[in-house]
Amino acid sequence: MARDDAHFYETAAGTGLPHDPFNAIVGPRPIGWISSLSASGTRNLAPYSFFNGFNYRPAIVGFSSIGWKDSVANASATGDFVWNLATRELANPMNETSASIPSDEDEFTRSGLTPVPSRLVGSPRVLESPVNFECRLTQLIRLTDVDGTDVDTWLVLGQVVAVHIDRERLIDGVYDTYGARPILRAGGPADYAEIGPESKFAMTRPDDRS
Repeated sequence: MARDDAHFYETAAGTGLPHDPFNAIVGPRPIGWISSLSASGTRNLAPYSFFNGFNYRPAIVGFSSIGWKDSVANASATGDFVWNLATRELANPMNETSASIPSDEDEFTRSGLTPVPSRLVGSPRVLESPVNFECRLTQLIRLTDVDGTDVDTWLVLGQVVAVHIDRERLIDGVYDTYGARPILRAGGPADYAEIGPESKFAMTRPDDRS
């Protein structure tokens, strides 16, 4: 329904609301569950709520880090990272990997997850995750505001060079998005969403209609 009495605010002046709605409106968002390896060989695993796919061929994914965190430093130093699909079954261990711990501590150990070698990149992948994207760094971009001032945020883009998919997630060769029950970051300080078969609907694009 169209309304002419919308809540309006200029972002520089504040929202006028008890909680900034930006994250809730741009959502649910896929989780960038990124595993990486430091130059000295220390494993790192961390979830990022700003993540998505940006190109089809070649497949390019990216995540944005507020602050120069270990995942960014590791991708910059080694030139690769791995994206791991976060599912409802893995929600709790995924959440454990978000803890702020010293750089020399291993989130795989903290969360009880199993690191396994990748095929084409040096960063490990999460064995328990049903899908892993092995990625090579293509661009590392520091964001700026409209005035050209640097923002303390880095966009990390990587080309997917190899993919691992649990065979149970393939039905007649087609990937079953809903069966994996992926989770996504939603609004508020602690809200997530889950995708399952009950949320499925279909639409045919205008160009594909006969």
